[in-house]
Amino acid sequence: MSPATAAGAAQVVGGIALAPLLPGLVQHWKARLQGRRGPTPLQPYRELRRLWGKSGVNVSGTSVVYRLAPAVAAASLVAAVLLVPTTALAPNWGVGHDVLALAGLLALARFAVAAASWDVGNGFALIGASRDLTMSVFVEIGLILSVGAAALISGTTDMRSMVDATAGTHVWSSPALALAAIAFAVVAVAETGRQPIDNPDTHLELTMLHEGPLLEYAGRDLVYLHWGSAARHWIVMLAAAEIFLPHAHDSWWQLACLPLVLVALCGLLALIETLVVKTRILLAPRLLSASGVLALLAIVAWLAGQP
Repeated sequence: MSPATAAGAAQVVGGIALAPLLPGLVQHWKARLQGRRGPTPLQPYRELRRLWGKSGVNVSGTSVVYRLAPAVAAASLVAAVLLVPTTALAPNWGVGHDVLALAGLLALARFAVAAASWDVGNGFALIGASRDLTMSVFVEIGLILSVGAAALISGTTDMRSMVDATAGTHVWSSPALALAAIAFAVVAVAETGRQPIDNPDTHLELTMLHEGPLLEYAGRDLVYLHWGSAARHWIVMLAAAEIFLPHAHDSWWQLACLPLVLVALCGLLALIETLVVKTRILLAPRLLSASGVLALLAIVAWLAGQP
């Protein structure tokens, strides 16, 4: 088997089949860190299987927007999974590997769910959707600027070239990539709906963000949305592992170390959720703005270090 074939298999199987395992690991270890037994890492699969056998909900007064939103969101995230490479030799699945396209696909999935919330008109769904869209302004700025720093290092917005350019240790001689990595870490916490930005364990009106727009869905529609949430974990963690963390040049070494890195990142998310409480909703944009400032500093640091 060639490295490209193995990278493609890991990309598809990991992003589509194994993505629910990542939030399951986070929840399991968070419970352990808090002294509770907690669910097993396979609990998300049980929830998806249970929901798959249930019927959907037809909300009176809704349009085709409500019906299509889960499929559009899931399809956007499937395309995003195929876009983020596992190694520099990852195959092209017809969607390219441009990081700006990744930002667009994540935004499209978010917009589809928000549009469905407005179509339903449920107060809780509207609260969550409006908060999510407000936060997305800062999240997307931090995402574009942090990956922009990596794009400067590689000289292109192609993520396969980014993986290759950030491999090894020479690139860490400049503080640019380290600053961009910290900025991207804040973006990853927000994209995955984790504390201190959001609390994935509650539907309370005062705290919910990503969960609010899902309240009017059930059955297979909810499966698509829950899988989409898990896919976001895979996408941002894979990007962090292959671009913003030290990794080897050799593709086989990258693939061998990838499971360990993803498990470690899940443990880090669990530790953050255990040590850090959820911030007030009006203060969250300040934290997200800090990630944009760090990313700008990364860009300045890289440009300043060029001859």
